[in-house]
Amino acid sequence: MNLDRFFQKSPLIPAIVQEESTGQVLMLAYMNRESLEKTLETGETWFYSRSRGALWHKGETSGHRQKVQQLFYDCDEDTILALVEQTGPACHTGAHSCFYRAFPGYEGGAKRQMLANQPLQRLYQVVQQRKSHPQEGSYTCYLFEQGLDKILKKCGEECAETIIAAKNGVQEDTANEICDLLYHLTVLMVQQQIPLEEVLAILDQRSQKIGNLKPIHPSDHNT
Repeated sequence: MNLDRFFQKSPLIPAIVQEESTGQVLMLAYMNRESLEKTLETGETWFYSRSRGALWHKGETSGHRQKVQQLFYDCDEDTILALVEQTGPACHTGAHSCFYRAFPGYEGGAKRQMLANQPLQRLYQVVQQRKSHPQEGSYTCYLFEQGLDKILKKCGEECAETIIAAKNGVQEDTANEICDLLYHLTVLMVQQQIPLEEVLAILDQRSQKIGNLKPIHPSDHNT
């Protein structure tokens, strides 16, 4: 394909980046011919930084790369849409998407969903950073150093403590134990390289299921 066709009106064209697994719009950047060419060649997003006047490989320093799954162009051939697999946050602020602020009165359900997901996303991002850039004295780094068996043991312990707290009926204690369990499960996800988006997408799919109660068969105690 002749890439010059996309740059007849301007040497820079907007590129919208959308997360393939969730459909969330992550960011908008600009591409010149060379960055589009590199995106097609490498399968990862490249942009042109207008402030620096140079090519920009997304995630080159942070590790928060975008693996391109699908690439589209619009009817006027002057805008790119990239559907990507996002590693870590897309925004330099640490937010998953650059579009995390809404105009007053126009938040809708999207804001509530975003706010609900942000703490877990931030936790996942921090755990990822600890794995990529270990810090002395970090408990998360200690878990990664000890390996899978230690992480699994802690997940089991926190699960048991959550059950005990719930049986004791103290709501505050139960909430704290659930948080401990979620933290250790997040460490496990990062250790196993399971993206948070994948888990959230599965949860979303399951939330839409209706009437999925499995039939309960009577037990034969003689076998």
